[in-house]
Amino acid sequence: MDMTLNGILPVLPTPFSAAGTVDPAAMARITAFACDVGAAGVVFPGFASEVDNLTAEERETLLREIVRVVAGRIPVVAGASAPSADEAAGHARRARELGITHVMIQAPKSVGIDGAAVAAFYRAISDAVPGIEIVLQNAPAPRGSDLKPDVILQIVNGNPAITYVKEETLPSGGPISTILKGAPAHLKGVLGGGGARYIVEEYVRGACGAMPAVEITDVHVALDRAFRAGDLATARELYRRTLPLLVIQANFRMAFTKYVLTQRGILHNHLCRAPVPPLDEVDCAEIDAWLASVADLLAAPAAARKAG
Repeated sequence: MDMTLNGILPVLPTPFSAAGTVDPAAMARITAFACDVGAAGVVFPGFASEVDNLTAEERETLLREIVRVVAGRIPVVAGASAPSADEAAGHARRARELGITHVMIQAPKSVGIDGAAVAAFYRAISDAVPGIEIVLQNAPAPRGSDLKPDVILQIVNGNPAITYVKEETLPSGGPISTILKGAPAHLKGVLGGGGARYIVEEYVRGACGAMPAVEITDVHVALDRAFRAGDLATARELYRRTLPLLVIQANFRMAFTKYVLTQRGILHNHLCRAPVPPLDEVDCAEIDAWLASVADLLAAPAAARKAG
């Protein structure tokens, strides 16, 4: 299998049962949907997965289910961010035991923004888990450290285990160009984030892919394929048509993602543990209206509903 990370790699949300427990069967449906509509890989757990609200056992249970459903068809990127290098290495080690070769890690804010200190954090992880490939996640403040491109390059140049950067500081375009211009040979690519709200510019600047939320992966895959085929006009049209949904998603985050997945027949509820704004009837009606406006672009494959 080609294990390079190119294209649309959605970050999967954590589904919960009505009782509030994690729901492996629902995770199987989400994963099957992503695979069925052409995702180039899947990511779990990330910020959009409510990772801070999951126990180690819960995240491993769901990661195992994702690996089972993917069955080697596409890469799985395991989120391994943690407050310490030792804990992050532990997450990475368990991912390797599941056959996962890529982990995504953001250095904790406690490490600071000094290049040498952040480099030492990543070096401790790569030394502890030989053979692991690291996606260095650079998230914006207040969640992330907003590392500058020169600092990113300092860190990457000194660590061949860092093979990708997920750049999602704002604006992301300039940093992507700078990182790619100064990238060492072992850096395979830079991925966009930000919920695909800036995906066209990121692609124009050379991003190898994007890690949006999963609710409209089919449209993002169509956009990605159009861009790679040289049809920038179609890519921009798909972006234009879905942007209102992505703007709403920026406010409600995983609650929006799960609501859309319920409307598409993939989930049965949109419960969240994270303290996100609640969706009221007006919010839901607005989301439904925008979904209806792109109905011709959407498909909810039967495989996604039956998985698990």
